Amino acid sequence: MKQLLLILFLAVTSFGFGQNPPPPNSWIKKADFTGLKRERAVAFAINGVGYIGTGVDTAETVLKDLWRYNDATDSWTQMADLPGSERRNAVGFAIGYYGYITTGMNTPNATDIGATKLSDNWRYDPSSNTWAAMAGFPGNNGGGMYFGACFVLDDEAFVVGGKHGPNNYTPNMYMYNPAQDLWYLAADFPGGVRYQLSALAVDGKGFVGLGTDQDLYRKDWWEYKRTTNTWAQRADLPASARASAVTFTIKDRGYVCMGTNGGMLGDLWEYNPFDNSWSVRAPYGGSARKNAVAFVLGSRAYVGTGKGVSGKKMSMHEYHPMWTLELDEQELEIAVYPNPTSDYIRVASKFQPETLTLINMMGEEIRTAANTDNLTVSDLPPGSYRLLVQSGNKSANSPITIY
Repeated sequence: MKQLLLILFLAVTSFGFGQNPPPPNSWIKKADFTGLKRERAVAFAINGVGYIGTGVDTAETVLKDLWRYNDATDSWTQMADLPGSERRNAVGFAIGYYGYITTGMNTPNATDIGATKLSDNWRYDPSSNTWAAMAGFPGNNGGGMYFGACFVLDDEAFVVGGKHGPNNYTPNMYMYNPAQDLWYLAADFPGGVRYQLSALAVDGKGFVGLGTDQDLYRKDWWEYKRTTNTWAQRADLPASARASAVTFTIKDRGYVCMGTNGGMLGDLWEYNPFDNSWSVRAPYGGSARKNAVAFVLGSRAYVGTGKGVSGKKMSMHEYHPMWTLELDEQELEIAVYPNPTSDYIRVASKFQPETLTLINMMGEEIRTAANTDNLTVSDLPPGSYRLLVQSGNKSANSPITIY
């Protein structure tokens, strides 16, 4: 009986005096990706385990490796290589107990002599650490595609957009049914030809947007309804237009993070499909970058690799959302005035703000103040901004115009 009481005491004290959970809307540095620096990789999660594979390393070598992440030990383990060709800008997704990698390009530069656009489709079984060839991607008349985007709905994957070659882009979307091992042509993306798109699924719907046709970066956002095979335009991303962003979904919110608009971006935006609104969240915990990857385990997203101003990256950061699966999102009720303003911003709320953060449309934190309800902005350039207000688990953000 004494041994049992001792065990219970140790368990209670360990729980009671262990590390506090990370604060909402925060990033935590995790172990670097053991596959070393790379960009243009793919990532997916199977049964609570994250995977990263393929891409291009610092020697401009195109890769075909696969790595597994253990969140309990914050460590990486190399798994079986993809049997097909090495590739970058492929599409990766998970359905059920399997992961899939399809399409891509087998050279670091699309104009290289001998470059091959890929259409093969491979299924990864984590229980046996083996790969199996599946039905190939039929787009471009089977000639392969790269720079596509993907979301998963109802155990079916939707691969949209991408490049068939230099200056040859597509708005096509194909649906893959793994139970049948068949591909079907779905409704074209209505935003036109596009590559380096962002795509995610939330609340039983697909969302696709942003990207570029090489002439312009875009910020539009579209919803796809599987039941009717139709698209509807939704609210634009209220930030810089961009391509090569990374996306993920936690619970019933979608996220768009980082990317490029010619320079490197580091901001994070949360999309609420229920009221078609965007909210700015804490900027990425590492350096700004493009061509990163993300996977989600439980209520946490793991985001990393990619390419920044100083080159390719291997760092990984874990994002904790404004809420967790155990804690519903709590929004502050605030009034922000005057708006527009040229002098100061004041916040009225029944809760004392703990932090005020002013963010520009590039996602950069311009000014932060603690334990105050006002910010001076008279020295800032005119433009559109957003004010993030945080108090404990509660938060709100509001657009601000400075003139």
